[in-house]
Amino acid sequence: MIEMRKSTERGHANHGWLDSYHSFSFADYYDPKHMGFASLRVINEDIVEPGKGFGTHAHRDMEIITYILKGALEHKDSMGNGSVIRPGDVQRMSAGRGVRHSEFNPSAKERVHLLQIWIQPNVMGIEPGYEEKHFDVESRRGQLRLIASRNGENGSVKIHQDAAVYAALVNDGERVSYSLLPGRKAYVHMARGSAAVNGQVVNAGDALKISDEAKVVVDNGKDAEILLFDLI
Repeated sequence: MIEMRKSTERGHANHGWLDSYHSFSFADYYDPKHMGFASLRVINEDIVEPGKGFGTHAHRDMEIITYILKGALEHKDSMGNGSVIRPGDVQRMSAGRGVRHSEFNPSAKERVHLLQIWIQPNVMGIEPGYEEKHFDVESRRGQLRLIASRNGENGSVKIHQDAAVYAALVNDGERVSYSLLPGRKAYVHMARGSAAVNGQVVNAGDALKISDEAKVVVDNGKDAEILLFDLI
């Protein structure tokens, strides 16, 4: 079964300094039909204006993944971490029993375009943790690159959940295929561009909820950048 979620159906909030689209219920956007998918709880597509950002705020018991599409994002947290992440960087913060952090666009001219992803953990109250890795274009070109997994496999960041996150860049004649084990689900988010996913045209901001399917096939890409979530 495949269910399309069009980009235009998402929640939207424009705060001036922040333009944000919510794939699932978040903040003032509430839709009981879209509270998450399996352990996937949040995908927010955010565009932050130059010199602006999220002030210090708290999180608890959530796996938070930040994926940069364009620009740069500066991060500081109560664990003592501080860094600037850019396209190809994947940041993972395990909030555990509690962490405070801020996120800021350090550029005076360029917006930062990012995806913030929350995955519900399978353990609560753990020691907060932080990790970031870089995945270059070549590692994602025409193939699914594992960027997050429960064991940190193949150089991915480690998350506390039986889930895996892959990223791929698909264009022209490139084709990627992913086999789903029985009982598992997939969520495909088109970060930008467009492609056919199991024969359905998926455009930027669109997503597919996939269950009871043996395989996910992505082809006919037009500058497509996708994230694929393998979930239980």
